[in-house]
Amino acid sequence: MIRLLLICFGLLISSFTFAECKEPIKFAGLTWESGQFTTAVLKKIIEKGYGCNVVEVSGSSSAQENALIQDDLQVIGEIWVGRSPVIQQGLSSKKIEVIGNTLKGGATQGWYIPHYLKVQFPELNTQQDLIKYASVFNNEISNKPQFLNCPTGWACEIFNKRLIQNTHLNQNFKTVQPGTGAALDAEISAAYQRKKPILFYYWQPTGLMAKYNFVPIEFPAYNEKCWSDLLKKDNQNSCVSGFPTSTLSIAVSTKFKQQHPELIDLFEKIQFTPEQLNHAILEMNENKQTAEQQADIFLKNHPELLKQWLNLDMLKRFDTEQNTTIEQKHFFPNWDIQDILNHGLKSLVTQFAEPLRQFSGFLAQYFIQPVQSILVFFPAWFWIVFTGITAWLGSQRIVLTVFSMLGLYLIGAFGLWDALIQTTALLICSVLMTLLIGIPVGIAIAQKPKLYRIVQPILDVMQTMPSFVYLIPILMLFGLGNVPALFATFIYAVAPLIRLTALGIQQVNPELQETGQAFGTSKRQQLFWVVLPLARPSIMAGINQAIMMSLSMVVLASMIGAPGLGENVLQAIQTLNVGQGIESGLAIVILAIIIDRITQAYGSKNSDRLKADKR
Repeated sequence: MIRLLLICFGLLISSFTFAECKEPIKFAGLTWESGQFTTAVLKKIIEKGYGCNVVEVSGSSSAQENALIQDDLQVIGEIWVGRSPVIQQGLSSKKIEVIGNTLKGGATQGWYIPHYLKVQFPELNTQQDLIKYASVFNNEISNKPQFLNCPTGWACEIFNKRLIQNTHLNQNFKTVQPGTGAALDAEISAAYQRKKPILFYYWQPTGLMAKYNFVPIEFPAYNEKCWSDLLKKDNQNSCVSGFPTSTLSIAVSTKFKQQHPELIDLFEKIQFTPEQLNHAILEMNENKQTAEQQADIFLKNHPELLKQWLNLDMLKRFDTEQNTTIEQKHFFPNWDIQDILNHGLKSLVTQFAEPLRQFSGFLAQYFIQPVQSILVFFPAWFWIVFTGITAWLGSQRIVLTVFSMLGLYLIGAFGLWDALIQTTALLICSVLMTLLIGIPVGIAIAQKPKLYRIVQPILDVMQTMPSFVYLIPILMLFGLGNVPALFATFIYAVAPLIRLTALGIQQVNPELQETGQAFGTSKRQQLFWVVLPLARPSIMAGINQAIMMSLSMVVLASMIGAPGLGENVLQAIQTLNVGQGIESGLAIVILAIIIDRITQAYGSKNSDRLKADKR
């Protein structure tokens, strides 16, 4: 009888514990590494310990936060408290709750130098010492001390710019925008592998904090008012403040909190140390693990945490589910070339980054900067009139002429003229480099079929490989800024020019070439007087394609620190500034249409002239 009562009591407790998980719990599918890992740990515990079904819903941060307010999502596994106005709005309206503290001591940020540099200069401790040691941080490309800022569009970007001004470090240091977090990581890794001096902004939790040994630069204590003032572009406060420590917590909808008090108790207990979280992220990256796989490994290696987080019944249930997990066998073998490629890139960076970056500095100083200086030298009205004249001479169309002039005027009215000049300078250099190499290679492979068969698969790879794939390797070899953007653009745009040049030459009627030979022309004369004029329409089409592809790649190159219109688009994406994004995107569209229509007009004009000559 007593045994029967105990069984009934156990069933009652079990029913009370798990009956509320009838519907799936919707988690936000986060995009950053610490958020992915924390979400995976919470998901594993809830599924295996509480018997609940968890689904992840992807989306942008703002979309997920608004969905949490509407209870369309129930849990966001990691938020940085005080960073999001949407979360603050939800807290004010009491539609969401912030639970627990998932990182012991909070998330830290600041300026750092490598430990090997600290060993070399032990007196380099504070931001005031940076003035004395500024020359240590001279960059190979610009030969000026540089500070590597946080990714474009982050709040710390504005704060760092104001901070470097208020500390008068702007007189010694040039602020460099890395574009994205991946580009920032790549530049830091490249410097660390080569044991080069570097001053940079960084934060934790991240895997790089576990991989390398960084030393923070000391600033005055954090001042909340100073921090708030320096985040405002129009504020003139000359104060200096250190960085705040952010609390990492779990955000839930109020309705979820009311329905699942036992899960709220769990969330309040979840906490990692910085070392645990940093190493988990590093292992996840270096071992090519998913967040779920890394969560499994972490929970198996830290049973003491489970004992702190779960009661005895939940712990037994979790162990049972963990032990009964069936590992699926896959048909395909587990082949992996990532380690080989990564090791090869690391060797290249160690051995050749130094001369390549010196070459990068040469190109920046004697190729890109002179072009940009010429564009800046003439006033805006000159280039607007010049573009209108060019459009009229090429097309004889008043509509294109007026559109070209009004389009450039509109870009200037948006306040984007300086960004337009930067983009145009890089575009001109990229196109020149593409033409100087692409057309001769196209001519060479058109005349030698065996060479064409060798080059063709290389062109296939260059044309179809996603551009993002080779941005980071080029960045690590050539550094941040315009020069890696130049090479990335060249790789992306040269393939169609080579193909169309070769195609145009191959389609030239052999009888016309034989006629030229009959009149005693040399091979060089035949090429310039017969073949190239007849192949001109195809070559002009290739030039047009190369220009348009160069423009698209120049914009994407903002992800590796290239300035210009692309940087404004990237900043708009990072800050969810729809208006800025539309303005910058419209400027790019206008520029693309102007370039496309003018080059097509000159191509058609040459084609019509060629047809007239034939008649």
